[in-house]
Amino acid sequence: MIVSSYQPYFAPFSGFFSKALRSDILVLMDAVQFPRGATWLTRNRFKNDQGILWMTVPVWKKGLGLQKINEVRICHEGRWAKKCLAGLKTAYAKAPFFEDHQNFLEELVSERFERLIDLNVKIIRYLLEHLQIPARVELLSDLGIQAREPRLSVDVCRELGATHFLAQTGAGKYLDPAIFQTSGVQLRFFNPRPPVYPQLWGSFIPNLSVFDMLFNCGPAAQGILKKG
Repeated sequence: MIVSSYQPYFAPFSGFFSKALRSDILVLMDAVQFPRGATWLTRNRFKNDQGILWMTVPVWKKGLGLQKINEVRICHEGRWAKKCLAGLKTAYAKAPFFEDHQNFLEELVSERFERLIDLNVKIIRYLLEHLQIPARVELLSDLGIQAREPRLSVDVCRELGATHFLAQTGAGKYLDPAIFQTSGVQLRFFNPRPPVYPQLWGSFIPNLSVFDMLFNCGPAAQGILKKG
C-alpha cells in the first residue's frame, strides 16, 4: 500500500494530483502549523488575458499566534468569494469545459465556510473525483498522531499499514530514511514534471491550479497527468 501526504492546499496544482494518482491513500496534513507568511494553503494561480490571475482566500491571523491549519478561520469581510467567481467566469468563459464546473463553483461561493480546511478539502475531493483519481483521503487530525517530523510521516505509515511512502524530492531534508527502514516502510521520492496542455491566453504557464487543466481539457486531464 502506497501512502503519500500533502498539506491541504487551496485548489492545488497538478503535482499534488500526480502524486495522489500514484498513491492508495493521500493524507492531508491538517494538524500541523499554519505558515506565518505567504502560503499555497490560501492562494493559487489561474490565467487570464493579462497572464497570471491570483485567487486568495482571506483568513484571520492577527493576534491569534501559532495556529494549526485546521484551526484557521476564513475572513468573510468584503466580497472576496464573489469576486473570485466573477474573475474565473471572465477568464475561462471561452474554455471548452468551464461550464461543466460552473455549478460547483457557484455552490462553493454560496456556502459560507467557517474554516479554511473545510473549503480546501471540499475542493480537493471534487478535483480528485473529476480527475478520476481513486486515492482514499485521510485527515491527519483523524489519525490521532502527535509526532513531528522526522517521525510524523513514519507514524502515519504505521497507522495506515503502508508498505511505501511516496514523497516529493524536496521533502527529503525533513525525512530520515533510517527511521523508515527500521519501521519496514520503503521511502520513495517523486518529482513530477509539469504537464503541458492546451491553454487559453497565449504562452503556456506551468503549475497553475489544476482547475486550469480541467477547464481547458476536461476528461482528458487524467491522461495528461499520467504522462507527466
